[in-house]
Amino acid sequence: MPLRVPGRLFTALATGGGGAEALELLARAEYSRRLACAHAVTEAARGIGDGVADTAGQAWELLAAAHRADARAVSAVLSHPSAGTALIGLLARLDRVVEGEAGADTASEPPIQRFSALAAAAAVRAGVPARVRWPLTTDLVFLPSLGGARFPGACPGDVAEVLVGAAGGARIGVAGRSAVPGPVDVPRAPYGSAGRWRAAHRLLVLDTGAPLLLDDLDPLRFPGVQEPPLGLTADELRWWQATTREACDILRSHHPVTYAELAAGPRTLVPLDSSGSFSGSSAEAFGSMALSRPRTGRGLALSIAHELQHSKFAAVLHLFDLFEPGGGERYYAPWRPDPRPLLGLFHGAYAHLGVTDFWNRRRAVEQDPGELARAEAQFVRWRTGAREATEVLLASGRLTPLGQRFARTMLETLDGLCRLPVPAEARRRGLALAAEHRAEWVRRNGVPEALLI
Repeated sequence: MPLRVPGRLFTALATGGGGAEALELLARAEYSRRLACAHAVTEAARGIGDGVADTAGQAWELLAAAHRADARAVSAVLSHPSAGTALIGLLARLDRVVEGEAGADTASEPPIQRFSALAAAAAVRAGVPARVRWPLTTDLVFLPSLGGARFPGACPGDVAEVLVGAAGGARIGVAGRSAVPGPVDVPRAPYGSAGRWRAAHRLLVLDTGAPLLLDDLDPLRFPGVQEPPLGLTADELRWWQATTREACDILRSHHPVTYAELAAGPRTLVPLDSSGSFSGSSAEAFGSMALSRPRTGRGLALSIAHELQHSKFAAVLHLFDLFEPGGGERYYAPWRPDPRPLLGLFHGAYAHLGVTDFWNRRRAVEQDPGELARAEAQFVRWRTGAREATEVLLASGRLTPLGQRFARTMLETLDGLCRLPVPAEARRRGLALAAEHRAEWVRRNGVPEALLI
């Protein structure tokens, strides 16, 4: 069925909100996009022929059989964040092979086993009898959205095997290798580890019944992260659980729209092995966000609010053309040390509209005088920066009519936030922070007007 975004929801999204209804609609759109991508993988593989085409065709037929048996099972697999990473990455590799005349490296075969693993996971969830095999690249046999097991002694080129019986029970193993441990039963319920089986950690269940997961295992859990699992210790996991519970309590009590967006569906946090404070989102991994270990629940709540904005905006851009492609302009962004293209400026302005709202709400709840002063100053800094960036977007000459409508709604929202009273000292401090950032940026990069390339 065609997907339509009601005007009121488009406007709500442009204000920085949208709530559960908007997130559920965007999730349906992302699932539809993943289905289209799976079909595109099948078609691109057919253009290559040989074993790649056969493997992709079998995976597609198994997905179709699983969909006939239980459409929700296929949705659960293809809506999982790593499915987007797998499908988009695979499609790009296939396209490069098909267009080999453009100079692509056609020596290495595309990782079509990613598609087989997705189809196998759908068969397991739907209880469709199947036998799926694919060559291993490591000793980990993994089913996206479910989990996996290691088979010490398995080598690249060995064959992973997933068997789903007539009664729906499933096992995974390595075929034809007596020197490696035997098959492992796949648990009926996802998100549970038992014996050699490992799955994402369920940090908590949100009010809607949707799980909030911590995934340090899936090889494709987030673009660019290391493939081997981090192997969180029990103490580290307890820290994540306690901090996440605190963050969700903060969002539920004082940031209800953000909490509703978080709770609108399964969400996955991807822990990063990095120092400092970092968070990130990916356009192809909708539903997940990568984070360094949070120091406090409030800090994690802010990161969640920030990354939810990026996820929403990426999904909106999959549906609508908000700006014209091309153009080499690079712009000053009040939140970055480097010049940004229009896409990055638009993404950041939208994300910091959400950050501004977060600090505005903190002003009403902070009891400690020092924390209240910080919230006031941060509110001033980010409303100033987000508004400035939005004005630049509108003056760029590259927004489509729909993009102008979206950005104008952002600006109107920020204008309302800019009219809110703030104590003089907090206003001074917030504007000083903004000025310090701009001065350092200019020292590093030159004046923004000179950065048209």
